[in-house]
Amino acid sequence: MTLYAVRQSIRYDFARPTGAGRQLFRILPANIVGLQTVREAGYAFSPDAGERGEFQDFFGTRVIEAAMPPGLISLDLTMHCLVERRAEDALLDLSPHLPGLVAELAAHRSVGPRAPHHFTLPSRRIPVATQISEFARDQLSLGLTIRALVEKMGRALHDHMTFDAKATRVDTPPEQAFAQGRGVCQDFAQIMVGALRAVGVPSAYVAGYLRTLPPPGKPRLVGADAMHAWVRAWAGEEMGWVDYDPTNACYARNDHIDVGFGRDYDDVAPVTGRLRLDGDQSGSHSVDIEEIPA
Repeated sequence: MTLYAVRQSIRYDFARPTGAGRQLFRILPANIVGLQTVREAGYAFSPDAGERGEFQDFFGTRVIEAAMPPGLISLDLTMHCLVERRAEDALLDLSPHLPGLVAELAAHRSVGPRAPHHFTLPSRRIPVATQISEFARDQLSLGLTIRALVEKMGRALHDHMTFDAKATRVDTPPEQAFAQGRGVCQDFAQIMVGALRAVGVPSAYVAGYLRTLPPPGKPRLVGADAMHAWVRAWAGEEMGWVDYDPTNACYARNDHIDVGFGRDYDDVAPVTGRLRLDGDQSGSHSVDIEEIPA
């Protein structure tokens, strides 16, 4: 078990005083039985929001809802929490082959938030894409289990793509990012979700935090960590969901802190909502994750 102190800061500056608005923030870590426990969490707005509250969306993600008063020239949101993270032990691969997964999916009767049926079809940000579908079919081979296919797909995508923070924007289509072979974790995750769905594997987009380590001999930089995205694939009734991080070509383990999941980025975007503006705005955010004694 690893205990982390997580701190996030989101700041906006506005050229002119704003009108009223309402914002939703999905930045609070999730409680996941046996895997992740939030010991404490808090947040603060400056200036204080006129009205605020919390709720859980359909997929169980914790959402901060805030009514923004008019007249803002800046807005700061700071969040802090203590999170226990437990890495799952290496599991025996009990996942079926693809034909078996199709049969298990047809027999699955639940339509709750974690039901695989929600994650089989294209979504607004992850439509059918010819190049990605062809890439996915190229990864298929006889006798491959679903868990092995997930890993193979993730490693192949990692080899194809280069991480480049300037290559894409938040609204870049996955097929464009795949064609240019460059992008950020959002692109890696949405491409892999689309690829797995293209061959019949239900897959979700996961948002969270990733603890990063400095190079050997270098000091740890406060605020150098980031929000991150990875993939959750359904590997059958017995195996359940498997989390894989194609950006780093690894399974999500102790360094990954889960915030929430959905069909694509839209379902777990850290900030959504409306705010009346007249003029330019600028924004910044920083994340700091520190391992502390349990």
